[in-house]
Amino acid sequence: MNEPSPRAKCLLLGIGNSGRQDDALGWAFVDAVAASGAFAGETGLRYQLQVEDAELISHYDHVIFVDAFQGELPGGFSCKTCPKAMDVSFSTHELAPETVRYLCEELYDKHPQVDLLLIQGRRFELGLGLTEPAQQNLANAQAFFSAMSGNNAPACDAAR
Repeated sequence: MNEPSPRAKCLLLGIGNSGRQDDALGWAFVDAVAASGAFAGETGLRYQLQVEDAELISHYDHVIFVDAFQGELPGGFSCKTCPKAMDVSFSTHELAPETVRYLCEELYDKHPQVDLLLIQGRRFELGLGLTEPAQQNLANAQAFFSAMSGNNAPACDAAR
């Protein structure tokens, strides 16, 4: 991830659904970061991203989307720059982070740094609670984020 400016305004936005097992990883990550008190940015949770989120992220210098991932990721998570891309689909009720970034830039002429933190999940059926592998992947992602925040890399002046 690129290093933000020292006084950047940052948003950590978790995407997921706590009623669908490991789909709650984005929310669990954001909740844990917020509870730690080590993140000076703002946090939010979404079931899914919508067009309105382009306006939301236009107010920030740095946005980090956090979501569960179905598939294999080395170490159980991946953190990378989120490219902008217009994803045309039949509905605007669910958008990819790449599309939200695209709309932010096109509609509001704002160009925040946008990163995407994906955490590998195993089960996404109806049910409460994370699987054990997802809990380990969550811990790995939290350790990475904490280490990076300590270096002022992803956290937008968030390490206190």
